[in-house]
Amino acid sequence: MDTRADAAVPAVPSVSGEPRTAFAVLGAISFAHLLNDMIQSLILAIYPLLKSGFGLSFAQVGLITLTYQLTASLLQPLVGLAADRRPMPFSLPVGMGFTLCGLLLLAIAPNFPVLLLAAALVGTGSSVFHPESSRVARLASGGRHGLAQSLFQVGGNTGASLGPLLAAWIIVPHGRGSVAWFALAALLAMVVLLQVGRWYRAQHAARGAARHGPAVALSRGRVAGALAVLGLLIFSKYFYLASISSYYTFYLIHAFGVSVQNAQAHLFVFLFAVAAGSLIGGPVGDRIGRKWVIWASILGVAPFTLLLPHANLFWTGALTVAIGLVLSSAFSAILVYAQELIPGRVGMVSGLFFGFAFGMGGIGAAVLGHLADLRGIDCVYRLCAWLPLMGLVTVFLPDIERPRRAVR
Repeated sequence: MDTRADAAVPAVPSVSGEPRTAFAVLGAISFAHLLNDMIQSLILAIYPLLKSGFGLSFAQVGLITLTYQLTASLLQPLVGLAADRRPMPFSLPVGMGFTLCGLLLLAIAPNFPVLLLAAALVGTGSSVFHPESSRVARLASGGRHGLAQSLFQVGGNTGASLGPLLAAWIIVPHGRGSVAWFALAALLAMVVLLQVGRWYRAQHAARGAARHGPAVALSRGRVAGALAVLGLLIFSKYFYLASISSYYTFYLIHAFGVSVQNAQAHLFVFLFAVAAGSLIGGPVGDRIGRKWVIWASILGVAPFTLLLPHANLFWTGALTVAIGLVLSSAFSAILVYAQELIPGRVGMVSGLFFGFAFGMGGIGAAVLGHLADLRGIDCVYRLCAWLPLMGLVTVFLPDIERPRRAVR
């Protein structure tokens, strides 16, 4: 086993034979994820501004999200598969360059088609960033794969939570053109990713592939069935998240008459809860098993989602915090479970699941936007409240994990 390390980030073998967790690298890639997703979340955060400025319908708002999510989702598995065959350390800053271009175009877009092009460029940047950065997180994990994915995820979710807050403070008062100032964040991310790329190149792919297969050998049919179950869980999670990330501000304005800035503050609180919850699922999964985390996260959120459409403003805020905390803990567990289900295909699995998650979010935004135009925004939340009950299909996931040992 190769235990060589980059001079700046030592990966000394532990007594168990695993390299130590490279927290400096995990911190860097998580920070880059924060900046990346903060930029991306600005699109969602300024939807009310775009809707009024361009005279958009809810369906057109959903189409913006669909364009962004589909460009991300369709390309990610291909990028991941290519990375499994040949690691591409410096694709990370290149992907951020696409995001930078999309951000600048968003600031000056004169019409709806150009808005869609800007969203597509941001989605393309995301499709390059996520599979390779997920490989970096696993490579730097030192065997603590759930913890590494959670640290990586918490950066992205924290960045996503900052988008609405920064939009309320900067973009709403100063107009859409002020989006261009966030290009500085993209440039900072490119500098950080260049350093990560150098470390990644030095480490190469020797420790990037999974070292062990599942504890129980599975037939191709059972692996396919498990992937189908995970797909259904991703569908339920991200369709529901689309109802809040894309339409929560509109729901609060419609149902409670709050201002745009107040609604964006509520969205920030929800997204911050998502960020906090994402830090839980990975390390807990390392200790007790990922299947248990998936059970608790998807199905456990159902009581809160069923109560949400009937709550007043205070309880709406409280319930969305609980929903964000519980529901967000699932993705790290699902991703690491899938990586262990198909060992040696970290990039492909990461690209597939990030891409599918983005795709479901985009399709959900488009479908729910059309539903909101037809039946009203209240109908969206009454219908989506039932989605977490799909968590019952977790019972069909095979037990593939090795016995848990305490994590120091």
